[in-house]
Amino acid sequence: MVNKIIFTCLAIVISIVVILPMALHTAGLHPKNSHDFNFDYNDKKALIIATNHGTLNKPGETSGKKTGLYLSELSVPYYHFVNAGMQVDIASIKGGMIPTEPIPFFIKTEEDKAFESDALTNSKLANSLKIEDLNFSEYSVIFLSGGWGAAYDLGYSEILGEKISDAYHNTDAIFGGICHGVLGFIQAKTKDGNILIAGRKMTGVTDKQVDELGISITPMHPETELKKAGALFESETKFRDVFANHTVVDDEKRFVTSQNQNGGHDVSYAILQLLEN
Repeated sequence: MVNKIIFTCLAIVISIVVILPMALHTAGLHPKNSHDFNFDYNDKKALIIATNHGTLNKPGETSGKKTGLYLSELSVPYYHFVNAGMQVDIASIKGGMIPTEPIPFFIKTEEDKAFESDALTNSKLANSLKIEDLNFSEYSVIFLSGGWGAAYDLGYSEILGEKISDAYHNTDAIFGGICHGVLGFIQAKTKDGNILIAGRKMTGVTDKQVDELGISITPMHPETELKKAGALFESETKFRDVFANHTVVDDEKRFVTSQNQNGGHDVSYAILQLLEN
């Protein structure tokens, strides 16, 4: 009887640790890198921006489940940029601590695990730079990471919108975004005051995925807000959109966006390719 219980427990553990992650990967969650990253940008810098908001709540509420940055939406681009020789800074709207979404260990990416075990990257996350203090013109890449927390601050930040606008008009920087991070683009303006992303092909989390994950209480939804801003919204869908993925480059080749947490490798590769041109 005891041996049977032990065997059953071991089978359950093996299923969780080995079989379930493989099944999720096969379905489309956190796909492995399929690109040949071979870039040398030692003379360039990248800026990754994330949220300061750490509570999943309705507007006006102060309590709720923990949320924040979905780590792979920062860790995957971070390591691709670093491995390309770039200096990578991490910033947030207010500076300081960037909270992360609690996720089960068995769906964490290899980049997540490396990031969490590294003292330097942990320090960068705990002591993120304040965007107001930064000169965006120093960066060749400006990347907006997502996570549900981004629905509460990135799209509302006038300072972020102004700095993206200035960098767009005064530099050749490439702008990237993933998941809810793309909300940070909606405040950016053209020189004549129009919405910068209007008429551009872009993607982000679909309204379908928001509904499937039960997070419709968040104040901004990427598909809704991008369409409202005049962007030409594109996406892929599956039986559950959490397993879908889509990455798109706008016609001007200045904005690269990815639909959700599955697009970290694709969006990073597309950005690094554009830097070659």
